[in-house]
Amino acid sequence: MGMDVYGIKPKNQQGEYFRSNVWYWHPLWNCLEELHPAICGRCESPHDNSGSGLNAKDSSALSKLLKKDLEKGIIEKYIADYRAAIEAIPLEDCKYCDSKGTRDWPQDDGTVKTQECNSCSGTLKVKTSLSWYCMDLDLMKEFQVFLENCGGFRIH
Repeated sequence: MGMDVYGIKPKNQQGEYFRSNVWYWHPLWNCLEELHPAICGRCESPHDNSGSGLNAKDSSALSKLLKKDLEKGIIEKYIADYRAAIEAIPLEDCKYCDSKGTRDWPQDDGTVKTQECNSCSGTLKVKTSLSWYCMDLDLMKEFQVFLENCGGFRIH
Protein backbone atom coordinates (compact mmCIF):
# COMPACT_ATOMS: atom_id res chain seq x y z
CA MET A 1 0.00 0.00 0.00
CA GLY A 2 1.19 3.47 -0.77
CA MET A 3 0.39 6.99 0.20
CA ASP A 4 -0.34 9.12 -2.84
CA VAL A 5 0.03 12.77 -1.93
CA TYR A 6 -1.33 15.25 -4.47
CA GLY A 7 -0.61 18.96 -4.63
CA ILE A 8 -3.72 21.17 -4.59
CA LYS A 9 -2.27 24.11 -6.53
CA PRO A 10 1.19 22.98 -7.60
CA LYS A 11 3.67 25.64 -8.71
CA ASN A 12 5.53 23.12 -10.87
CA GLN A 13 5.94 19.41 -11.52
CA GLN A 14 7.74 18.90 -8.19
CA GLY A 15 4.58 19.97 -6.36
CA GLU A 16 2.14 17.81 -8.29
CA TYR A 17 2.66 14.44 -6.68
CA PHE A 18 4.60 12.70 -3.91
CA ARG A 19 4.41 8.98 -3.28
CA SER A 20 5.68 6.83 -0.48
CA ASN A 21 4.89 3.29 0.56
CA VAL A 22 3.47 2.95 4.04
CA TRP A 23 6.74 1.55 5.43
CA TYR A 24 8.40 4.92 4.79
CA TRP A 25 5.42 7.28 5.03
CA HIS A 26 4.45 6.54 8.63
CA PRO A 27 7.93 7.23 10.07
CA LEU A 28 8.29 10.31 7.83
CA TRP A 29 5.05 11.82 9.09
CA ASN A 30 5.70 10.73 12.69
CA CYS A 31 9.01 12.59 12.56
CA LEU A 32 7.34 15.74 11.28
CA GLU A 33 4.57 15.46 13.88
CA GLU A 34 7.13 15.14 16.64
CA LEU A 35 9.20 18.09 15.42
CA HIS A 36 6.32 20.35 14.35
CA PRO A 37 3.12 19.28 16.11
CA ALA A 38 1.31 22.61 15.72
CA ILE A 39 1.32 22.44 11.93
CA CYS A 40 1.18 18.67 11.47
CA GLY A 41 -1.70 18.42 13.94
CA ARG A 42 -3.86 20.26 11.42
CA CYS A 43 -3.75 17.23 9.13
CA GLU A 44 -6.64 15.16 10.50
CA SER A 45 -5.75 11.69 9.22
CA PRO A 46 -2.20 11.65 7.88
CA HIS A 47 -1.81 7.89 8.20
CA ASP A 48 -4.60 6.86 5.84
CA ASN A 49 -5.75 7.59 2.31
CA SER A 50 -8.91 9.50 3.25
CA GLY A 51 -7.96 12.76 1.55
CA SER A 52 -6.84 14.85 4.49
CA GLY A 53 -3.87 17.14 4.15
CA LEU A 54 -2.70 20.69 4.69
CA ASN A 55 -3.57 23.97 3.01
CA ALA A 56 -1.06 26.06 1.05
CA LYS A 57 -0.04 28.22 4.02
CA ASP A 58 0.62 25.26 6.31
CA SER A 59 2.41 23.27 3.58
CA SER A 60 4.69 26.22 2.90
CA ALA A 61 5.39 26.75 6.60
CA LEU A 62 6.14 23.05 7.10
CA SER A 63 8.42 23.11 4.06
CA LYS A 64 10.44 25.98 5.55
CA LEU A 65 10.74 24.26 8.92
CA LEU A 66 11.73 20.96 7.33
CA LYS A 67 14.32 22.71 5.15
CA LYS A 68 15.89 24.24 8.29
CA ASP A 69 15.80 20.86 10.01
CA LEU A 70 17.59 19.30 7.05
CA GLU A 71 20.20 22.06 6.91
CA LYS A 72 20.91 21.84 10.65
CA GLY A 73 21.27 18.04 10.56
CA ILE A 74 18.22 17.54 12.79
CA ILE A 75 16.59 15.12 10.34
CA GLU A 76 19.79 13.16 9.82
CA LYS A 77 20.16 12.77 13.61
CA TYR A 78 16.48 11.85 13.97
CA ILE A 79 16.91 9.12 11.34
CA ALA A 80 20.06 7.78 13.02
CA ASP A 81 18.31 7.74 16.42
CA TYR A 82 15.25 6.08 14.88
CA ARG A 83 17.34 3.34 13.28
CA ALA A 84 19.29 2.78 16.51
CA ALA A 85 16.06 2.49 18.51
CA ILE A 86 14.67 -0.10 16.08
CA GLU A 87 17.92 -2.09 16.19
CA ALA A 88 17.84 -2.05 20.00
CA ILE A 89 14.49 -3.82 20.15
CA PRO A 90 15.08 -7.44 21.21
CA LEU A 91 14.42 -10.21 18.73
CA GLU A 92 11.04 -11.91 19.06
CA ASP A 93 10.09 -15.57 18.98
CA CYS A 94 9.28 -16.63 15.43
CA LYS A 95 5.52 -16.96 15.12
CA TYR A 96 5.73 -18.47 11.64
CA CYS A 97 7.32 -21.70 12.84
CA ASP A 98 6.19 -21.47 16.47
CA SER A 99 9.90 -21.24 17.35
CA LYS A 100 10.60 -24.73 16.02
CA GLY A 101 13.01 -23.61 13.30
CA THR A 102 11.17 -25.58 10.61
CA ARG A 103 7.92 -25.27 8.72
CA ASP A 104 5.74 -27.80 6.96
CA TRP A 105 4.95 -27.05 3.33
CA PRO A 106 2.12 -28.92 1.60
CA GLN A 107 3.19 -30.35 -1.75
CA ASP A 108 1.12 -30.78 -4.91
CA ASP A 109 1.14 -34.56 -4.50
CA GLY A 110 -0.50 -34.29 -1.06
CA THR A 111 2.66 -34.90 0.95
CA VAL A 112 4.20 -32.43 3.37
CA LYS A 113 7.79 -31.27 3.12
CA THR A 114 9.49 -30.00 6.27
CA GLN A 115 12.05 -27.28 5.63
CA GLU A 116 13.98 -24.67 7.54
CA CYS A 117 11.74 -21.75 8.40
CA ASN A 118 12.07 -19.08 5.73
CA SER A 119 11.31 -16.35 8.24
CA CYS A 120 13.83 -17.05 11.01
CA SER A 121 16.24 -19.25 8.98
CA GLY A 122 16.12 -21.78 11.80
CA THR A 123 17.28 -19.32 14.48
CA LEU A 124 13.85 -19.32 16.19
CA LYS A 125 14.00 -15.51 16.47
CA VAL A 126 12.97 -12.64 14.17
CA LYS A 127 13.19 -8.86 14.19
CA THR A 128 10.15 -6.98 15.38
CA SER A 129 7.64 -5.91 12.73
CA LEU A 130 8.58 -2.34 13.66
CA SER A 131 11.79 -2.96 11.73
CA TRP A 132 9.73 -3.01 8.54
CA TYR A 133 9.26 0.77 8.90
CA CYS A 134 12.13 2.77 7.45
CA MET A 135 13.39 6.32 7.27
CA ASP A 136 15.34 7.77 4.39
CA LEU A 137 17.08 11.14 4.19
CA ASP A 138 16.56 11.47 0.44
CA LEU A 139 12.83 10.86 0.83
CA MET A 140 12.65 13.58 3.49
CA LYS A 141 14.42 15.98 1.11
CA GLU A 142 12.05 15.03 -1.68
CA PHE A 143 9.05 15.67 0.56
CA GLN A 144 10.43 19.07 1.56
CA VAL A 145 10.65 20.07 -2.11
CA PHE A 146 7.13 18.76 -2.69
CA LEU A 147 5.82 20.79 0.26
CA GLU A 148 7.54 23.90 -1.07
CA ASN A 149 5.80 23.56 -4.42
CA CYS A 150 2.46 21.83 -3.80
CA GLY A 151 0.19 24.72 -2.81
CA GLY A 152 -1.40 22.48 -0.19
CA PHE A 153 -1.90 18.73 -0.43
CA ARG A 154 -4.30 15.86 0.00
CA ILE A 155 -3.37 12.26 0.87
CA HIS A 156 -5.13 9.60 -1.22
